[in-house]
Amino acid sequence: MDFDLGFAEEPNNAAWLSNRYFPSKLGGQPAWLELDTLPSVAQLQCKQCHSQKAFLCQLYAAFEDEYNFHRSIYVFLCRNAECQQTNKAENFTVLRSQLPLKNKFYSEEEPSEDGEPLPAIGSSRKLCAACGCLAPLACSRCKNINYCSSSHQRAHWKQHKPSCATGQSAQPSTPLSDIEFPLYEIVMERESTSESAVKDEQACLAEYEELSARGQTGELRDVTEKELDKYFGNAAAMEDKAFQSFKKRIAAEPEQIVRYKRGGEPLWIANVRDTIESQLQELPNCSHCGGPRQFEFQLMPQMLTLLKDENLDWGVLAIYTCASSCPISGYVEEHLIKQDIVGPAATAE
Repeated sequence: MDFDLGFAEEPNNAAWLSNRYFPSKLGGQPAWLELDTLPSVAQLQCKQCHSQKAFLCQLYAAFEDEYNFHRSIYVFLCRNAECQQTNKAENFTVLRSQLPLKNKFYSEEEPSEDGEPLPAIGSSRKLCAACGCLAPLACSRCKNINYCSSSHQRAHWKQHKPSCATGQSAQPSTPLSDIEFPLYEIVMERESTSESAVKDEQACLAEYEELSARGQTGELRDVTEKELDKYFGNAAAMEDKAFQSFKKRIAAEPEQIVRYKRGGEPLWIANVRDTIESQLQELPNCSHCGGPRQFEFQLMPQMLTLLKDENLDWGVLAIYTCASSCPISGYVEEHLIKQDIVGPAATAE
């Protein structure tokens, strides 16, 4: 079963990643699809520490039916260290939004990519100057700039005081690194399962094992020595058949950060029985229509090297969405399962 693989590329012009062009992207601020009914502040607030969750990524994943001509999936997470728990995903939020071809926001014509990019299509709702989410609070000084929370207001003030003085809410030239992740476009390509690709995969795996034996695993593309130690240097993991299968499957394309196959099966990084089996058995139905959910895509550990946040850690993030992608307005929550490479024995230590 072929998957589509996502790779991170630095954008030449970030304006091409606005909602007008229906992007798939990592980091930056969300490019909202439906513009009237945005997620509430409470919906994007961590239940444990009450901080606002950060935008991680979004995938444009439309398919041809009456309700899903445009469709995007958004992933948010709390970045605080104390909210990261092994094989638990309470600090994540996944949202689905979709629109028919005929809608009040976008033209029925495909957006042109000739010339310079046009501005983003704006929302009637006010957005946070720091993170781009719904902003019910106005700056107490100028009343012209809006924020989702007092913490984002303080962070924005520190770096962009002149914008408050002039009443301008223009986006900062550099992101607030404690709030926004570095921005990349996610470019999708079909995973090859041809005989030659399998041979390449086996060659890459043999190369990795040779490097590992010489203690030179840090040479494996852009994945850092620290990340390789975290995922590929764990002695228990090396004995895990699931881990061996994971390593073999990604060997030909080690830079993949997304694996997409609606209705497919995740590529787990560790033994399911020792990590997330009960979560899979109790997978909740769609919160909107009550129908079953199915796997749609997963985020890979290679993504961590791009985020530059030492607090974050995961093996696989598997996103499950409504199997029928039922008609909705605004945004509805979907489900995420986080699998780490360590099992319950390590967690209990």
